Amino acid sequence: MSSSSRRVVATGFGGPENLAVEEVDPGEPGPGQVRVSVRAAGVNPADVKRYRGPGDPARLPLVLGFEAAGVVTAVGPDTSHEAGEEVIVYRVTGAYATDLVVDETALTPKPSSLDWPEAGGVLLTGATAWHTLEATGVTAGDTVLVHGATGGVGLPAVQLARLRGARILGTASERNHDLLRELGAQPVTYGDGLADRVRALAPDGIDVALDLVGTDEAMDVSLALVADRARIATIANFERAPREGVKLLGGGPGADPGDDIRAAARAEIARLAGDGSLRVLVASTYPLDDAAEAHRQIATGHTTGKLVLLP
Repeated sequence: MSSSSRRVVATGFGGPENLAVEEVDPGEPGPGQVRVSVRAAGVNPADVKRYRGPGDPARLPLVLGFEAAGVVTAVGPDTSHEAGEEVIVYRVTGAYATDLVVDETALTPKPSSLDWPEAGGVLLTGATAWHTLEATGVTAGDTVLVHGATGGVGLPAVQLARLRGARILGTASERNHDLLRELGAQPVTYGDGLADRVRALAPDGIDVALDLVGTDEAMDVSLALVADRARIATIANFERAPREGVKLLGGGPGADPGDDIRAAARAEIARLAGDGSLRVLVASTYPLDDAAEAHRQIATGHTTGKLVLLP
């Protein structure tokens, strides 16, 4: 294959100014592998953390991106896939690229009803949200408090919890309250007095709390309102979770990565997104050359919906 394939790399540790696009030969797929022409790659906070640094210069350049969607263009020996298939790719490293060679175990069929940006951005946050619900045992009749309900993981968490028959209270800024109502949740403004506002809406109590923001407020309010600490989960408060005895989930030190749960959920999440039960809200799309701009935007922490690169 020609070296016309391009990918985004971090050439140094620090901020988005270290991102560059380089030409690369992705190579041919080996046994059990396929090559995918990438149509969309999801941007996630974890991508920014990967090179925030400081780090070991011997690891540079770092490839970025954990999820994508595209079309199979070549298959290696012993694969069950064919060229021309539309697929979602998760979890991989180096998804910010025009072409990827991946193990076929990373592939999920793309529903034809999903457009490329949605398909490229559905699985990482969707699988993370699924893991938080599994870990806390969310079921019909539960009342669930979601901190950061209109963030990247919050949006699928609200919808997936609703699909399980739970009642959802979600914290968000005023401008996102209508969106939460559309998704079937009751919005609550975060900030001073949050616990009292939640108690007023849910006098019978909160069964489960999901901290998707990592603030002390989210942790304090969760501890105050949920009796069983095994039903409080955080993906962001690495400092306090072990001390408070709540579940720490995800990719950081001491966290339960839930790899098996997340992998097993992929097909169902794709199906729900394909039939419209799970809405994938795409905030903005960027060309590969503007990956640094996408990272500046996601680092603000105020994006509602997914940011997606379109190679």
